[in-house]
Amino acid sequence: MVNAIDQLSVLKPSFLCFAFHRTQSMDNKTDFSSPLLPTSYGPNDAVDSQGKGPSSSSIPTTLIITTLVAVFGSYVFGSAIGYSSPTQSAIMRDLNLGVAQYSIFGSILTIGAMIGAVVSGRIADYAGRRVAMGFSQVFCILGWLAITFSKVAWWLYVGRLLVGCGIGLLSYVVPVYVAEITPKNLRGAFTAVHQLMICCGMSLTYLIGAYVNWRILATIGIIPCLVQLLSLPFIPDSPRWLAKAGRLKESDSALQRLRGKNADVYQEATEIRDHTEAFQKQTEASIIGLFQMQYLKSLTVGVGLMILQQFGGINGIVFYANSIFISSGFSESIGTIAIVAVKIPMTTIGVLLMDKSGRRPLLLVSAVGTCVGCFLAALSFVLQDLHKWKGVSPILALVGVLRHRIGFNI
Repeated sequence: MVNAIDQLSVLKPSFLCFAFHRTQSMDNKTDFSSPLLPTSYGPNDAVDSQGKGPSSSSIPTTLIITTLVAVFGSYVFGSAIGYSSPTQSAIMRDLNLGVAQYSIFGSILTIGAMIGAVVSGRIADYAGRRVAMGFSQVFCILGWLAITFSKVAWWLYVGRLLVGCGIGLLSYVVPVYVAEITPKNLRGAFTAVHQLMICCGMSLTYLIGAYVNWRILATIGIIPCLVQLLSLPFIPDSPRWLAKAGRLKESDSALQRLRGKNADVYQEATEIRDHTEAFQKQTEASIIGLFQMQYLKSLTVGVGLMILQQFGGINGIVFYANSIFISSGFSESIGTIAIVAVKIPMTTIGVLLMDKSGRRPLLLVSAVGTCVGCFLAALSFVLQDLHKWKGVSPILALVGVLRHRIGFNI
């Protein structure tokens, strides 16, 4: 099953065209990477040791609250991914499903996520980031309700598909929105919070699912959806999207709210306008244009990272972790608790290291970790089939799953 989730990296036409626009612009000596951070500040704004912008101790409260509201969508994302693992046995028993039927339930989430991802760019650009997040939560709420009241497999599939459509939208709009509202010197850490909240959603769903009925767990999944949906009217929209939509006064007002009432946002607002005007003058790019020789390296790296992420074994481990533990002869409850124990700390480390260690070293460490994890999990079942080292193979399965999760979370 090709995954469209866990930081869903579906190849979206809107995203590729955006990347092509930016590359063209750089070739034309037009700087479209203007920082979100102003280079001049008000008297009450702290500046870091390098003069690059507000220090972490002076982050505006509005920016923090706005980011938290946005990443509630990431929590929904994680809870949807984690739902199928702790509920498998109970759903199959209560609705009399076979393994094949439950596999459809688990994997149909990715189909919905791909559908949501394909249209996410258009919706976010046309209606705005906040509206797109609200729209996605409506899908998720309807999906969770359908799962909660399911009496037959068909309703399970419909609910899971709707939740998939919702998280497909969220997978694009949440990190884009957070990146657009955040100062440049904080952007890496703030956008990494998206992955941290996915981790939290997945971990808590694993943990709660070990103790509550699958219908109750689906009902609990509605809560973060409602929290974000009801909070969206109280946060500002993206200043960059507002500028792109021609709503310049609203863009300046939103930027002022996000940077603090005493911040001098004149230069940053000017940069946003200049960037928007220059970008709109560019001719519409097509996906075909990406395949020119001058973009070959960037395209190969970008798509290669997507392939590495999606085909690295994450789906089988995330969707069916409990089944892996049971099949290997290891305790289901202990395995679930162990996953929860390592996921959040390791993702937090990734967030803290994002702007310090750089992206490439973290990617290399992550790739090695996931590779070793898959090998150990596979070795466990090979030994089990050969009836050798029976006392060791369950431990290898646990270590392999945990090593994979640690690597992927980073």
